[in-house]
Amino acid sequence: MPPTAAGERGARDRVTIAPADPLSPDLALLMARHRDAMHADTPPQSIHMMEAAALAAPGIRFFAMHDGARAVGMGALKPLDATHAEIKSMHVLAEMRGAGLARRMLDFLEAEARRAGYRRLSLETGSQPAFGAARRLYERAGFEICAPFGDYREDPNSVFMSKRIG
Repeated sequence: MPPTAAGERGARDRVTIAPADPLSPDLALLMARHRDAMHADTPPQSIHMMEAAALAAPGIRFFAMHDGARAVGMGALKPLDATHAEIKSMHVLAEMRGAGLARRMLDFLEAEARRAGYRRLSLETGSQPAFGAARRLYERAGFEICAPFGDYREDPNSVFMSKRIG
């Protein structure tokens, strides 16, 4: 496996993914980096990320990815109805990208959604060039562009994607 930007080998095989408390202090850097990334290229009215407190709400299933004791990624499932869930706050630290960790988190979230009985999985991501890698990841995983879902409305800064999983 090629090294990541940080020169690490085998990060994909070393990491663990497990349910976590999004308010846990060990996730503070990850949450801050995610928030900074979302605010860097997106107008405030088009930012749809969930803050840590919202990710801790009942019904949200939040997962953290760790490389040893270090939190390196996260993702959540938000129920939209009994058969449809949304992926929220999926993020991998920039220095850990390139080792397949985002795909591993995406595959994990899809498997968790299936286990929970969901038949459709959707997401919202940015339309700006900075989100290009994320859109390609979702497309390679079988997600297709769709109309806004849930409480979303058309927004030139958003791309909505969905995938049937069951």
